[in-house]
Amino acid sequence: MAPVSRRSVLHGLLATSVGGALGGCDALTGFATTGGSGTTFFSTQFTPVEEAERFRGILRSQVDGDVSYVTSDPGPFATQIRTQVDAGSVRASVLGGVHGDLAPLADGYLTDLTDLLDGLGDLGWPPEFLELARAGTSRTWYVPWAQASYVICARKETLEHLPSGADVNALTYDQFLDWVTAARRANGNRPVLALPGGPKGLLHRFTQGFLLPSFTGGQITTYRSRDAVEAWEYFRELWRNTVPTSTTYDFVQEPLAAGEATIGWDHVARLINAPAAEPDRWVMAPSPRGPKGLGYMVILTGMGIPRGAPEEDVARKVIAALSRPAAQLEVLTENAFFPTVRVDLPGDLTPAISMEADAIERQRTAPDALVALPPVGIGTREGEVTKVFKDTFQSIVLDGADVRNTLDAQSRVMNGLLTDIGVACWSPDPAGSPCEVA
Repeated sequence: MAPVSRRSVLHGLLATSVGGALGGCDALTGFATTGGSGTTFFSTQFTPVEEAERFRGILRSQVDGDVSYVTSDPGPFATQIRTQVDAGSVRASVLGGVHGDLAPLADGYLTDLTDLLDGLGDLGWPPEFLELARAGTSRTWYVPWAQASYVICARKETLEHLPSGADVNALTYDQFLDWVTAARRANGNRPVLALPGGPKGLLHRFTQGFLLPSFTGGQITTYRSRDAVEAWEYFRELWRNTVPTSTTYDFVQEPLAAGEATIGWDHVARLINAPAAEPDRWVMAPSPRGPKGLGYMVILTGMGIPRGAPEEDVARKVIAALSRPAAQLEVLTENAFFPTVRVDLPGDLTPAISMEADAIERQRTAPDALVALPPVGIGTREGEVTKVFKDTFQSIVLDGADVRNTLDAQSRVMNGLLTDIGVACWSPDPAGSPCEVA
């Protein structure tokens, strides 16, 4: 596997996988009554207590002055910022969140950071991330901070079961299915593929950001298309070659490490421990590609400034400091978030992180890469949209329901939700308001 050098690579933890350390609309209020002082960095990221404390240490080492780090769940985060800006009583100076947290606040609740980004020079952010930071306008509303995605993790001995001529770093979905099928047969007809289908697993991201974009070119508008029928028929066949207890797996690294499976797909943060004991016996690889390209979901985080921030000048300095390669490498070392800027990765990284870095970079730079995002602008209603994907999976893949009838029924549910919310589509679907299934 080629060494990793001077590239933008990624690794991160989804805000949806952990609870907020200080949730609800009382987050900043609670901070003010617990001894906080200085500039406030209000964020949906690093919400577990240990991660938040490590990041506070990074702020102390990388930023001049006193910066307090306060976390929140995504829904209350957006509500609180809007409320404070509308009231002219903003308490946070720096904001941190995923694209879906920040983009809906653009052009009204965030400060234009075009000049700040220009002043930082060419730090090597991928062009597609800078485009997302503009949120459909000509101005920059946040500075890309960190990112994450999902990849394949497998024991090296499974590579002997790849179909003839297949490259594990450039698999099609058909080759992926052939691979796990051959590995199952070689394992006494016992499946070896693990997928995160547990109660807290992220299997819905597989359909949202990978399978459907790769087969249909979209996520929502194409939900009931002929290509979508093909995608779900494929998924049903793939599931027949999946470890049955995948419906209990929240983190695929656990069955992989325990030997219950030898091939898995999951979020990078939920795979990193699988190769820990014997890294030389594992590989990480990009997700497969389909007829429309290599659809992959990127979890991009950014740093912004709310309109009317009490310490905007200080906030700009904080964002500039955290954009430096040295600061981003410290985040990598302490909290396993990979830089979004161009850096030389240190040689003492754990093998698992290096393997993930290589797999994700191959995924991002694939010539037919098709970027998909988690739902944007839905806020507290995301769970309802996610339920449509989960219910579709339950009906088609687990219960064996008719694919066409299921997609028609679930599309009506999806359209009802999106019409009620009145939200525009997000990548890879074309922009439009309201977003709806065609």
